[in-house]
Amino acid sequence: MAVLFVFIDGIGIGDDSPDNPLASVKLESVSFFTGRNGVHRNCEERSEEFLLFRKVDANIDVGGLPQSGTGQTSLFTGINASKKIGKHFGPFPHTKIKPLLQKKSLFHKAIKMGKQPHFLNAYPDIFFIKSEKINRWSCTTLMTKSAGILLNRFVDVLEERAVTAEINQSAWKSMLNLDVPEIKPEDAAKRALKSLDLYDLVLYEYYLTDKAGHSQDRGMADRVLEVLDQFLWEIIKQKKPEDTLVICSDHGNIEDLSTKTHTRNPVPLFVAGDTDPFTEATSILDVTPGILRVMEKS
Repeated sequence: MAVLFVFIDGIGIGDDSPDNPLASVKLESVSFFTGRNGVHRNCEERSEEFLLFRKVDANIDVGGLPQSGTGQTSLFTGINASKKIGKHFGPFPHTKIKPLLQKKSLFHKAIKMGKQPHFLNAYPDIFFIKSEKINRWSCTTLMTKSAGILLNRFVDVLEERAVTAEINQSAWKSMLNLDVPEIKPEDAAKRALKSLDLYDLVLYEYYLTDKAGHSQDRGMADRVLEVLDQFLWEIIKQKKPEDTLVICSDHGNIEDLSTKTHTRNPVPLFVAGDTDPFTEATSILDVTPGILRVMEKS
């Protein structure tokens, strides 16, 4: 029994309107959880034995627009990082909350339980050169490094052990001029599923949704959501019944293309598998504790 946690940056629950690309029946994975045309505020929450959809708060009792640095730290630790510094902050973690990711993250807690966590994302060499030069890491990479877990590189993509940020490897080939083939999202999903046979907890991060939301470009939003949907739908269809898929976000954004900023909308929490630890979840602070409770059962 393993957990696959797919973190999707910047997806909230907005209106069922033309400005919301998430409100689409074409998104089979999202519609699977809501039973409606994608996800929007008219969708009712669902809590069944093996399927759950809840609308959870990402504002966590702090005014202003939620940001990635504090939102992701809160999501990956279960500790209110925004309250700790008295504001929302991002995109990178604030100095005062870095210790949460360095010592109290989901990965650290899983390791203390005797479990083996893994971060599925891969990074090109240029990422390591830039990050190490200025010593600035994202929440996920800081958490991973601090837990003593190696970050995936170019060779891990070539040997089909890791997944790139855009899922289908298109940007690695076209923008970075790296010699990797473009793959189908379904092929990337198979890598994620295979990793569940090797690890107790697997995390994958998809940030292009947040980028598309800031761009206010409907075409871009539809494209990145289509790739993500194909990736998720394959996982939903092919995952083992004993494994649990958890999907959540750090704040809203792409659900309202009328604005380039983040939103204060709730974010969706989707679970397929062991839903019991998440039935009372009300905010992003409840995701890490829920995942740990799932793993305690194995």
